[in-house]
Amino acid sequence: MSAAGVERVAVVGTGVIGVSWAAHFLARGLDVVATDPSPGAEERLRKEVAALWPTLTPVDGATPERLAFTADPAEAAADADFVQENGPEREDVKHELFAVLDGAARPDVVLASSSSGLLPSAIARGCPAHPERVVIGHPFNPPHVIPLVEVVPGERTAEEAVTQALAFYTAVGKKPIRLRQELPGHVANRLQAALWQEAYSLVERGVASVADIDTAISQGPGLRWAVLGPFANQHLSGGPGGIAHVLEHLGPPTEKWWRDLGQVTLTPELVATLVAGVDAELAGTDPAELAARRDAVLHSLLDAKARTELP
Repeated sequence: MSAAGVERVAVVGTGVIGVSWAAHFLARGLDVVATDPSPGAEERLRKEVAALWPTLTPVDGATPERLAFTADPAEAAADADFVQENGPEREDVKHELFAVLDGAARPDVVLASSSSGLLPSAIARGCPAHPERVVIGHPFNPPHVIPLVEVVPGERTAEEAVTQALAFYTAVGKKPIRLRQELPGHVANRLQAALWQEAYSLVERGVASVADIDTAISQGPGLRWAVLGPFANQHLSGGPGGIAHVLEHLGPPTEKWWRDLGQVTLTPELVATLVAGVDAELAGTDPAELAARRDAVLHSLLDAKARTELP
């Protein structure tokens, strides 16, 4: 099955994100050739894809048997129609890796990086031949569950590469957004960082516990955010006047709250407090089991959203 002209995807790097991408692409009926230099990488990859497979909804013809592996990234990229890179979050490593991918992949093949924060222009400096086909294709963890992909072009990225990436991610069931500027952390991680800043500050100031803050989000605004985004939710909270009414009447006090938000530094003491708070909150809970339960709820939510007409 072809997805926007893509039949074979190279998954470069098979850590947590790479495994999840590989499983997702396979479930969408594509051929996947994965590569990773780590000892035992192929065995771990096949084992983890097999463990994820029962949680997926494969299309007709999809099978884990369409997964190939090579330790050579050039070999993986040579016959690929799309490259999804998931290597370490270090610019020097990216440059070395992308130089190999740039030399091996066909000139028309998009080289997308899953980088959560590096700029595409910086990564593209590792591609001397065709920097115009480098984009960020940042998923949210786990990619086989969460639909979002942030597509970020760099200074030298061609519009055609952006169009191809958006079309491909859409064809494999993702919800891509396109950034008009490249920024460290892109969009979603920057929004998360803003929330974490205040959450860490509230804990540091003794306003609320780690568990209470998790409850405040997961049992409060997080429920609405999982259905509609912050602007649409704010619009609905304004009644007939919508977001214009909210901004007129609640804008001034909100600006005062902004001025009062905490500025924090991750000191050893604060880190220890946060870690102890999470340990206390999740005491006796197996993280893998909790992640599985979380993902099951996410699948149910996504199924419900698919059956409901939403923006």
